[in-house]
Amino acid sequence: MSRKFPNMSKCFSFTASRDWFYRYWFTKSGLRSMSTSLGDGTIMHCWVPKIRKPSKPNLVLVHGFGANAMWQYAEVLRHFTARFNVYVPDLIFFGRSYTSHPDRTESFQARCLMRLMDLQGVKRMSMVGISYGGFVAYSLAVQYPQALDRLVLCCTGVCLEVKDLEAGLFPVKSLEEAKQVLMPQTPEKLRELMRVSFVRPATGVPSFFLSDFIKPTLLVWGEQDRIFPLELGHRLKRHIGDSAELVVIKNAGHAVNLEKPRDFIKHLKLFLL
Repeated sequence: MSRKFPNMSKCFSFTASRDWFYRYWFTKSGLRSMSTSLGDGTIMHCWVPKIRKPSKPNLVLVHGFGANAMWQYAEVLRHFTARFNVYVPDLIFFGRSYTSHPDRTESFQARCLMRLMDLQGVKRMSMVGISYGGFVAYSLAVQYPQALDRLVLCCTGVCLEVKDLEAGLFPVKSLEEAKQVLMPQTPEKLRELMRVSFVRPATGVPSFFLSDFIKPTLLVWGEQDRIFPLELGHRLKRHIGDSAELVVIKNAGHAVNLEKPRDFIKHLKLFLL
């Protein structure tokens, strides 16, 4: 007698279960989920301290491309919540943050993030930005230099120029192709993103003018980054100058925070603590 079983993919969602776990972990780490209206049709979601202690410095963790901030910073939290008031925002159009405003630039993201921190009573902070989140963090540092104590940019190709696409430095031929890789809409495109993000993967960025000075800054790069090649890390180090330190993590690609979390966290702790 044959017996039919329900389709397990309909009964179990890996992403939903991981999302539940991360939500539990963030809550257990002393954070709470909070959505804030910034006006002009903009809502930003952020994990904020359940109890903010004025005696502690503030640390803002800014995610890159992905579903939401939890997936990229779950490993980091326990190392910093004892020493910092930690804030983990969802950037606009990620997680539960959204806007009706037509602006889509990193500058707008940075202004929204700064507005959110102001509403939280945070005037000065250290900030970590991964990939696209680093573009936003860099823009915030340019617009509000007085607000930042320390800045960490991880695999953030802010020195990338359009001519680099033609020279073959970036592994795509156009910004449209970059968008398709970085924001996959199909399983095939997601696998392509994983292939270029990891050294050992599981079975459009516009150029803009750079600030002349940012202090003090840690640059973290995967040695085999195929999204923003290591050359961009050396270029950014030369641009910022002696106030920046470049750390290269071996046997890691663009997803260095996920591929080599221990090394990533070690360098964050050395710099921030």
